Amino acid sequence: MSLWSLSAQSSGHLKVGEPAKVAAARGAAVEARIPVTVDAGFHVNSNHPSEDYLIPLKLTWTSLGALEGGEVAYPPAKAEKYEFADKPLSVLSGAFSLTVSFKVAANAPSGPGVASGKLRYQACNSNTCFPPKTADVSVAYQVQ
Repeated sequence: MSLWSLSAQSSGHLKVGEPAKVAAARGAAVEARIPVTVDAGFHVNSNHPSEDYLIPLKLTWTSLGALEGGEVAYPPAKAEKYEFADKPLSVLSGAFSLTVSFKVAANAPSGPGVASGKLRYQACNSNTCFPPKTADVSVAYQVQ
């Protein structure tokens, strides 16, 4: 059985919450849902922004430990029109989740570990986009 958790972090109008704990045996595929909340009155660009100059929402892993994969499924974006852009932008706002697919390595040693990553994003309000920020993501696990 593996237990997963994520430390909550808030930075620049975006908060990364703690996912529900999941359990898995060695060699098993698991999904972690990472809750994200964007402050009211703000949005972040989707993982596929509609303009080249906008920074996409992107979760990358810097260390997976005994995990493999880490592919991220992003939620569907909304097209919204803002004063500073000529055409609607592909954005996410409010509360949403990122779904991450992992596989526990077949030869994973028993015991605790941590997968670490970075969530890069660009927050905007109805008038302005702010410089990009990065939030740390830590998924703690226990392999038994």
